[in-house]
Amino acid sequence: MRYLVVYAHPVGDSYVAALHRCVVKTLREAGHAVDDCDLNAEGFQPVLSEAERRAYHDVGANRASIAKEIERLTRCEGLVFVYPTWWYGMPAILKGYIDRVWVPGVAFTLRGGRTLPLLHNVTRFAVVTTYGSPWWLNKLIGDPNRSALMRGIRLLYAPTARTLWLAQYGMDDITVEKRERFLRKVERKLRDF
Repeated sequence: MRYLVVYAHPVGDSYVAALHRCVVKTLREAGHAVDDCDLNAEGFQPVLSEAERRAYHDVGANRASIAKEIERLTRCEGLVFVYPTWWYGMPAILKGYIDRVWVPGVAFTLRGGRTLPLLHNVTRFAVVTTYGSPWWLNKLIGDPNRSALMRGIRLLYAPTARTLWLAQYGMDDITVEKRERFLRKVERKLRDF
């Protein structure tokens, strides 16, 4: 299976960087082809320009500045996001990636006021993330991060796509042992995903 791993964290020696390395290594060891997209290292520009916004609904013209990223997205069968959750959401660079790459004609089409999915190539979608805050606080506010990805964006994939949500909550005060346990969990869950 061809996986696209989209990683968003600016610090190479962070715990999220360790999770990213674990994801890529596990998928490769399981025999999958992995396209490893490190948004920060690749210098991805997350800001939607005025010209891009004006061309957003013009299918064809909206691809001009992001053709490489579109090709990577439309070729993959499995997609994994690896990132820290900051302020109940994804880092700006990942949000900008979605804003700029997941355009009409690529991720969806609009017809009669309805959004119709186009990413039928994606049959596996996983998220590996961390939260500084505890699980209960995110549950209390409805976990907008998880809702956006697993209820909203997930609808753009193949109808039978399998999903996996792996989150380590309470990063602000967890032990090294808990961090290691979560790394092992990520490896175990992705091995057969």
